[in-house]
Amino acid sequence: MIFSRFRFAGAAVCGLAVIALTLSACGSASTGTSTGAQTATSASDFGDMDALIAAAQKEGSVNTLALSRDWANYGAIIDSFTAKYGITVNLENPHGSSQDVLNAITSRKGQERAPDVAEVGAAFALSGQQQGLFAPYKVASFNKIPADQAAADGTWYNDYNGYVSIGCDAKKVTTCPKTFADLRNPRYKGMIALSGDPSQAGGAFAAVYAAALANGGSLDNIQPGIDFFAELHKIGNFNPVQATQATIGSGETPIAIYWDFLNTGYADEFNSKGLDWQVNIPTDGKYANYYTQAINKWAPHPAAARLWQEYLYSVEGQNLFLAGYARPVLTSSMQQDGTLDQAAAAKLPPVSGTAAFPTQDQLNNAKQVLGQGWAKAISG
Repeated sequence: MIFSRFRFAGAAVCGLAVIALTLSACGSASTGTSTGAQTATSASDFGDMDALIAAAQKEGSVNTLALSRDWANYGAIIDSFTAKYGITVNLENPHGSSQDVLNAITSRKGQERAPDVAEVGAAFALSGQQQGLFAPYKVASFNKIPADQAAADGTWYNDYNGYVSIGCDAKKVTTCPKTFADLRNPRYKGMIALSGDPSQAGGAFAAVYAAALANGGSLDNIQPGIDFFAELHKIGNFNPVQATQATIGSGETPIAIYWDFLNTGYADEFNSKGLDWQVNIPTDGKYANYYTQAINKWAPHPAAARLWQEYLYSVEGQNLFLAGYARPVLTSSMQQDGTLDQAAAAKLPPVSGTAAFPTQDQLNNAKQVLGQGWAKAISG
């Protein structure tokens, strides 16, 4: 089942702030890696895919951070990858944030425990690229990824997307909201929660963007979304507690604005336990975006990192995302060649119309505006 990877800034083992000051105090220095693997830009640089597999198996493991088994079907993906290649996937701070990942790449450079790969929200991928944190690498299916969903040099590529949705426990809420406009109703006092701090968490960032679209904003103007949540805070409807599986199950956060693939996963789990978790994609704030993959430029397991990406962008990996209600980036090409899991696709939440995706400049601007204004908007 899918639950939630809480993309808020949290303390990893031996906190990141401490790591930045005392690298040797938490984790040993890297034992050394193949220079060739660290600079490989495709499987052909190893010779062929078999040679890449052999190099990755020699390394034996791949490090991740802020990646959990209960997000977008990653539990099944990890198990399948390990069964296929015999490579261990190390999970650290699974409830961490996109920013935590970028921080760890910079603060743990040269350490064996540095993250090999990064899955981050789109805005954070652009930030990492601008900081020069990622290694260019093109998976075998790279040319099938839509051009606007990947960096031309392969330093990052989108893997799957979701729509912002409103999840609601219909047994605790008499009438579940279906739009952002509905959320202003006084009946939702203290009920409406996000997945974390929008300046740190990709899902919460998306929720504010969607609220902006529903309230006169645009992909160029996220401010109305900030103002909307400030209004919900002022009238008492906004609940500052991060929505989690536990808080939803206890009734503390009966309304959660989050990605549809997570809210739909909640429905699978909670409905079997007596909750009536309903999921609606708001028609007045239709926003969708991708999560993004990248390889740490200084990955301690560079071959395994590259094989991990090859697996995620294989037909098998993409269909496993789809089984977790996430919409894989290769959906169109897989539909064309008949490899898309149609049964899984049929279970996706219905969406009317289409959503425009923000550009790099729009994401950068929105992230900056939100970072400057969010805390003030919900304070007091």
